[in-house]
Amino acid sequence: MVKALWEHIPNSRLVETNVFYNSPRQTTKGHRETLRINGWTFTEVDILDEEGTVMLPVKGGKHFKEMSMGGHILNYDSLVVLTHFKGHTMGGYGGSMKNIAIGMADGKIGKKMIHQKGDDQWGYTGAVFQERMAESAKATVDHFGDKIVYINVLRRMSVDCDCAGTSAAEPKAHDIGILASTNIVAVDQASLDMVYALPEKELHDLQERIESREGFRQVSYMKELGMGTGEYTLVDIDKK
Repeated sequence: MVKALWEHIPNSRLVETNVFYNSPRQTTKGHRETLRINGWTFTEVDILDEEGTVMLPVKGGKHFKEMSMGGHILNYDSLVVLTHFKGHTMGGYGGSMKNIAIGMADGKIGKKMIHQKGDDQWGYTGAVFQERMAESAKATVDHFGDKIVYINVLRRMSVDCDCAGTSAAEPKAHDIGILASTNIVAVDQASLDMVYALPEKELHDLQERIESREGFRQVSYMKELGMGTGEYTLVDIDKK
């Protein structure tokens, strides 16, 4: 799916950052080997923090005034945010906001700023963690302005993040489809609304995961930061 989309975006690159948790992807060398093993070889992948970092401003934040990003972010004038919408161990769910909040922050400084409280690597949880992610995402949203679009893919929605790999819980929810918007709040709100419209037996695990992590704070805090509106109109392009 990524390759098919990439082929329709001229002069584009896939971008990544190194990770904060214990993984071969903590280093650029290990990250590139992981990309190779998993078949991400159809185009160049730019690891944004390969050559350092840059601090981008966080306007209106209460946790951060700036966020550390992979330095190569400055090489781009637009961004397509392609996200696998699913549950998440800490975020409750992972949509477009979580994708860029963690995905654009560099592995050594930015992700640590979001996650670590004192000596506890994963110290921030619940609503405070959601707010810290939203402020990180705002730095990216403000940087690209109106040259950013968000695509959420609602398929194989496990309660676990993709970083769980083959150990992720098998999805109980059926595949819904793909949502796209230039409004980050709207696309995540619409995704949540469609998930919450699932039959109870399909929704149960995702609902427990989202609500136990105070996941709805992602959307409400993005609104407070002026990142967009939760109002939307669904346009079915298949029927249209």
